[in-house]
Amino acid sequence: MKEEVVVEKILENFKRKSLPEIRVGDLVRVSMKIKDKDKEKTQVFEGVVIAKKHRKEIGATFTVRREISGIGVEKIFPLHSPLIEKIEILKRQKVRRAKLYYLRRKK
Repeated sequence: MKEEVVVEKILENFKRKSLPEIRVGDLVRVSMKIKDKDKEKTQVFEGVVIAKKHRKEIGATFTVRREISGIGVEKIFPLHSPLIEKIEILKRQKVRRAKLYYLRRKK
């Protein structure tokens, strides 16, 4: 019991403080730092959030889906990753499901 409290306090330092309230169905733009040899650049991925997992824990993730040239591309982003520079919510949509996996079959 004592060890769990100590671990939680240590992990609290690694959590991001300023996070937007991301919901499933949101259209988001995620800016992520990419290391390319010696250079570091920012890569932007824009799409619909189709899933969120593990709430606000340190291992929380969200899945973003986008169609590029008719091909569906999904990326899973760790919510508390230091590589994520910013998350912008472009549009909110009301959805009735917690996971929008059915979008994989839609055209």
